[in-house]
Amino acid sequence: MEERAKILIVDDEPFNVDFLEQELEDLGCETVSAKNGQEALDQVAAEAPDLILLDIRMPEMDGYQVCQRLKADEQTRDIPIIFLSALGETEDKVRAFAVGGVDYITKPFQFEEMLARVETHLTLRDLQKRLQQTNSELARRLEELARSNVELQAHNEELDAYSHTVAHDLKNPLTSLIGFSSMLQSEHAKMSDEKLCQFLNIIEKNGHKMTNIINELLLLASVRKMEKVEMNFLDTANIVTEAQGRLTHLIEEHQAEITLLENWPTARGYGPWVEEVWTNYLSNAIKYGGQPPRVELGATEQADGSVRFWVRDNGAGLRPEEQAQLFTPFTRLHQVRAKGHGLGLSIVQRIVNKLGGQVGVESQVGQGCVFFFVLSGVKNG
Repeated sequence: MEERAKILIVDDEPFNVDFLEQELEDLGCETVSAKNGQEALDQVAAEAPDLILLDIRMPEMDGYQVCQRLKADEQTRDIPIIFLSALGETEDKVRAFAVGGVDYITKPFQFEEMLARVETHLTLRDLQKRLQQTNSELARRLEELARSNVELQAHNEELDAYSHTVAHDLKNPLTSLIGFSSMLQSEHAKMSDEKLCQFLNIIEKNGHKMTNIINELLLLASVRKMEKVEMNFLDTANIVTEAQGRLTHLIEEHQAEITLLENWPTARGYGPWVEEVWTNYLSNAIKYGGQPPRVELGATEQADGSVRFWVRDNGAGLRPEEQAQLFTPFTRLHQVRAKGHGLGLSIVQRIVNKLGGQVGVESQVGQGCVFFFVLSGVKNG
C-alpha cells in the first residue's frame, strides 16, 4: 500500500482549515493543522510533513517568519511551503518566494488550481526524496568501493611483499639442498660414512627450514581467513611443551638451556595460534642468544587483568633502530630484514592483534632481549 502524503495546514481561520482538510483528504492526503506559527513549528519538529500550506497573516508570528525559521533549520529546510494569502500584490508574492516558498495561492481558493499545485509539489517532493535516497545510496556504495579498493591494494601489496620474502627465505635452503643432493648423487661412492652423515644432516636441516616457511605460509592463510576467532582459556604449560617439542632439533643443535615457570597464569586465546607465537619467540631466542643460549620463559599478570607472556634471551641485544624494524608489516618485509626476525615476528604480530592483544620487545645492547605478548586474562576475559 502506497504511503499517503502528509500535509500541514497552518491558518488561524477554522473555515479555511476545514475546507482544505476536506478537499485534500478526498485527494487521498493525510492532513494535520496548526492555528498559529509556534504551533506549526512544534508540529513540524514532532513529525515533518511532505508539504506545508502556510497562511501569511497570523497573530504573533506571520507566515514569512515561520518560513524563515523552517528554512534556517537543516532538518526542515527541504520541506516545500505553499503560501496562502488574500494579499495579491506583487511585492507580497516576491517576498514569499524570497523567504523560501515554492508557490503562492491567493484566497479565495480556486479549487482546481489549488489541487493542481498541491499535486505538483507533492510529486516534486517525492522525486526529491527519491533522488536524495539514491544519492545517499550511491555515496554509500562509492565509499564502500573506495574502502574495498584500498583494502584490495593493501592486500595486493602485502601478497607481493610476502611472495618476495618467502622466495628470499626459501632460496638459500633450497639451493643448499639441491647442491648437497647433487654432490651425494655424483660423489657418494667416494665419501666416508662421516661425510655422508654430514651431508645428510645438512639436507635434513634445510628441509626443516623449508617446511617451517611453508607452515608459516599456511598459518598466515588461516589467520587471514578466520573472521571470528574462538577464544578459550589456554593450557599454557601444555602449549609451551608442544612448542619446545617442535624445536627439539634446534635446542639440541645449539645446546640451549631453557627455564620455565612451574605455574602459569590463565589467559584467553586460540591455542594453535598461541603455540605458533611461543615457537617463533623461542626459536629466535635460541638462534640469536648467547653461546650457549640461556632462555627464560615467563608470564606476569598485569594490573588490568591481562597477562604479559615473555621470552628472555642472553644474546647481544638490539639497538633502538633494530628494535624499530621488528614486527614489520608485510608490505615492508622485502625492504627490511632485521637479523632474520622479520617474517616470523610479522606473523606473530598478525596473530596477537587478531586475538586482541599486543606484542613488543625490550632490549639493550649487551643485555639480551625480552620479547613479549599480552593476552586478556581471567578478570578481563
